[in-house]
Amino acid sequence: MKRREPNFENVLKVFRGELPDRPVLYELFMNMPLYELVNGRKLEANDRLTATAFTAEAFAKMGYDYCTSQAAPMGFPTNRSHRIKTISLNEGWVIEDWKSFEEYPWPEPDSLDYSMLEDIGPLLPDGMKLMVMGPGGVLENVIALMGYDNLCYAMHDEPDLVKAVFDQVGSRLLRYYEIALQYDTPGFICSNDDWGFNTQTFLSPDDMRKYVFPWHKKIVDAAHAGGRPVMLHSCGCFRDIIEDVIGMGYDGRHSYEDVIMPVEEAYEAYGSRIAILGGIDVDFIMRNSVEAVKARCAGMLERSKGRGRYMLGTGNSVPEYIPVEKFLALVETATGYNPLNI
Repeated sequence: MKRREPNFENVLKVFRGELPDRPVLYELFMNMPLYELVNGRKLEANDRLTATAFTAEAFAKMGYDYCTSQAAPMGFPTNRSHRIKTISLNEGWVIEDWKSFEEYPWPEPDSLDYSMLEDIGPLLPDGMKLMVMGPGGVLENVIALMGYDNLCYAMHDEPDLVKAVFDQVGSRLLRYYEIALQYDTPGFICSNDDWGFNTQTFLSPDDMRKYVFPWHKKIVDAAHAGGRPVMLHSCGCFRDIIEDVIGMGYDGRHSYEDVIMPVEEAYEAYGSRIAILGGIDVDFIMRNSVEAVKARCAGMLERSKGRGRYMLGTGNSVPEYIPVEKFLALVETATGYNPLNI
């Protein structure tokens, strides 16, 4: 079967609650070995423009209507080690008091280079747009800057300092997105901010509403003012704050784990009010056969057929350890073809 061409309008239809012309795929991100395998060559240069164009080529070949990217090289420096892949939420903090807060080198979004968002335009496959992610989210970056335990103590001992850190991070992320939205290539915004454990949010729901959600509401409003949908990627238990997410105006939500709430259950509970993205649990994919993966994916497509507000994808992302044939089974269920014929 001939591979399908990107058509970003189908992504917009899912966010708007309309029925897309055919199944739509969603991933937060995949991995470079997979992109290289699909493209049939290595990435020769790793500048942002070349890497984004290479990624977009792979996304298109696999049947996606968008490509994931960042708008500019922004970050909040910490002392965390980047040599290991698993870190403690208490490692590498750099802000502990007003002195370290005032001395911290806060990034300035207006000074960054966003030219990739313009330069990528002619290099994107026809019909494709970008999904612009942030350099982590509001809560993620505050935890990295202060350390999780330190943050919890500081909310009691130094609430003004905590608010000041949240405001510095939130205002910069907001500005980052506002600038990105001035370009034509971003088709929608991903506000990526992990919020919790399997059983609860990192902070109490009330503290999330006090410190975190006001900045997310500003990001949502900025995206909508720019005429673009905005979705939330957030790992962790969301039962106690899902109404807040919907109330903020998010057009879609991503990251689902079976141990928290299977995507089938989430779709039935919330799919009439917010788009449900992905949800085929990564652990499920790892532990089950290609046939079982295809069956569950087909079940979700059948469940959402005629109802909309669903894009098929993994529950989180596509790390290198997922067997390629299992991930491509998911892709093939939506597109009707396997880009590698395996």
